[in-house]
Amino acid sequence: MSIESTAHTARTPLGGSGISVRPVGLGLMGMSQFYGEADPETSVSTIRSAIDLGVELFDTSDYYGASSATPGGPVAGFGHNEELLGRALRGRRDRAVVATKFSARPGPGGRSFFDGRPEYVRAACEASLKRLGTDRIDLYYYHRLDPAVPVEDTVGAMAELVAAGKVRAIGLSEVTPEVLRRAHAVHPVAALQSEYSLWERGVEAEVLPECRRLGITLVPYSPLGRGMLTGAFAPGTEFGRDDFRSTLPKFQGDNFEHNRQLVAELEEFAAGTGGTAGQIALAWLLARPHAIVPIPGSRRPARISANLAATSVRLSADDVARLSDMFDPARIKGGRYGALNTLADETAK
Repeated sequence: MSIESTAHTARTPLGGSGISVRPVGLGLMGMSQFYGEADPETSVSTIRSAIDLGVELFDTSDYYGASSATPGGPVAGFGHNEELLGRALRGRRDRAVVATKFSARPGPGGRSFFDGRPEYVRAACEASLKRLGTDRIDLYYYHRLDPAVPVEDTVGAMAELVAAGKVRAIGLSEVTPEVLRRAHAVHPVAALQSEYSLWERGVEAEVLPECRRLGITLVPYSPLGRGMLTGAFAPGTEFGRDDFRSTLPKFQGDNFEHNRQLVAELEEFAAGTGGTAGQIALAWLLARPHAIVPIPGSRRPARISANLAATSVRLSADDVARLSDMFDPARIKGGRYGALNTLADETAK
């Protein structure tokens, strides 16, 4: 393993869209929901600091802010996260690649649902443009599939937005290879967003090979295992009810303590390299033989700077293999989501 002197100078294309970005973006969801309360002014300042540090891809959604970590908890409001990003980008829009999403909607009685109807796609886009304070969305994701609408119809409406100049490129999130092929046949898909990290590797069997075949960039969310892979949690750490991790099996009881021991192995590996556990986890992703742009979330400029420095870490083939074995899926305890399997679970990224 080596650490190069120049960080985050390379660029990664977003599929065949003609858009390229520096290889580590910023996920903004935690500034509006799921990980405890965040101060809006601090969030705006953090986004602006991220721009100054060199982040280009900013990931949001119209839904972020619309639900809480636990049923009945406080919410910031539908569109809150987009509004934060819009405020932060005033006077800086040309320095950012904006990615947002549609389809998740609050419904009656506190229930939410997914809406992929073509007429909703168009309305959602107009509303997002207004909240973001911009005339175009660089990367527009179909957040989760609406089971009542053929994906071809939804993507067809997204293609119309591209033709109208309101959207530059389209993406999907958490879909199967078969759905990805169907969507790509209607309009080129630039990016697929799915959970992917050392400790969540479900995309490797079928999804990642299909992305390679179609020339689609993978945008991993939760690339640091919702913070676990940074080594930030002490034994016995408890998460509050306003923290989404309190509902996740990997963070509970014996599972948490077992998984923390795996992270201790990662920290030991990192200590011998001069990097941090989080930087090694991101470098492992960036070493995969595919176009990948992870979007770790953070509320602190210092953490964002550390994440960007992961692009200067070069892992050998032996390093990559050792880390892959260290976090073999059979060694991880706990599934992705809890028994509730709510829409909040499905959109938490």
